[in-house]
Amino acid sequence: AEASNLLLKQQIHPHFLFNALNTLKALYHKDAHIADEYIVHMAGFLRASIYHHTDNIAKLKEEVQVLNDYLEMQRIRFGTALDCSIDVPVETLERYYLPSFSLQPLLENAIKHNNFTLLAPLKVSITQDGDRLLISNNVQKRNITVASTNYGLANLAERYRLCSGDEIKIIETEDIFSVSIKLLNYEDRNY
Repeated sequence: AEASNLLLKQQIHPHFLFNALNTLKALYHKDAHIADEYIVHMAGFLRASIYHHTDNIAKLKEEVQVLNDYLEMQRIRFGTALDCSIDVPVETLERYYLPSFSLQPLLENAIKHNNFTLLAPLKVSITQDGDRLLISNNVQKRNITVASTNYGLANLAERYRLCSGDEIKIIETEDIFSVSIKLLNYEDRNY
């Protein structure tokens, strides 16, 4: 199970790195100062990837920090067309855990599959719903179908199952796409 978990986590990083380097190249041609800011957040994200790549789970607070680096990179790319709010109590951030690198692929998924502009932004919210974390976004499907391997969501679902034995819940309506993940108590599980 641990070998499968590590293999599944490694599928995330090459895709991310390819996109990040292409974005960085484009930014340097437009504004070197903004590109430098992008590098700072990219370095934070990659640092977490390197130092915690063998961790099966991470404290929710650490997951949100990793997500914030990724989110700032995306805000540099998309500006206010990307509206992401994280409204989770400090006590929850300090107390609970998730499989490592589980939030970033969900934001990446929302960005990949939706069309958004300054006038019609992509709105992503991360909130606590009882003993679960709810990540939801408005649906504004792209007119052009994006080629998808479906690895992101399937990867998270499989890692979550291997790590905790629980399933993620996915709800999709015409207007909202949401993923619900049970918050984990580290001391109560044998990860």
